Amino acid sequence: MIQVYTGDGKGKTTSALGTAITAYSTGTKVLIVQFLKGSTYMGELYSLNRLGIPIIQFGLGCRWSSMIRTGLRHCTGCGECFRQNRDPKLALPLVNEGLSFLEEQVHTSQYGMIILDEVSHALNRGFVPTDRLLSILHSAPSIDWVLTGRNFPKAWLEEVDEWWELKAVKHPFQEGIQSRRGIEY
Repeated sequence: MIQVYTGDGKGKTTSALGTAITAYSTGTKVLIVQFLKGSTYMGELYSLNRLGIPIIQFGLGCRWSSMIRTGLRHCTGCGECFRQNRDPKLALPLVNEGLSFLEEQVHTSQYGMIILDEVSHALNRGFVPTDRLLSILHSAPSIDWVLTGRNFPKAWLEEVDEWWELKAVKHPFQEGIQSRRGIEY
């Protein structure tokens, strides 16, 4: 099965992580591969690794991540990490490394679920060729796949079994309230 979590709202990664925990609770080995994210300060990196669900990142992260994680700093929303991860010179080698890693992991047959977090950004920017990703997904029909990210290409509707559009109806961000440690990260 292939699931997609997309949309303009919050909750795509969180939904995928909930799916991962549910699968893990039944004894399924889960791997999470994050594209265009790196050394971020999100709590899931630490909590899921403690459970035994690895999260491997292929991207550049925030230079302040360790300070943000401890609460000494707050994310200012400067966008530096996003800009770096959209620069082909910086991002493309990391994405290619991520795809090669993914292919290796698929061939080990040890995972029952693999989550490709933020893969839509890599697809939309042309960093991940659609045919290569489809080849990887179809080479392992026994794996449950979860793909996330904003603006997931609509052409993928034909390729997936389940599609979720997440949309914020109301959120504190809209009122100017900054992200909260332990809630958003």
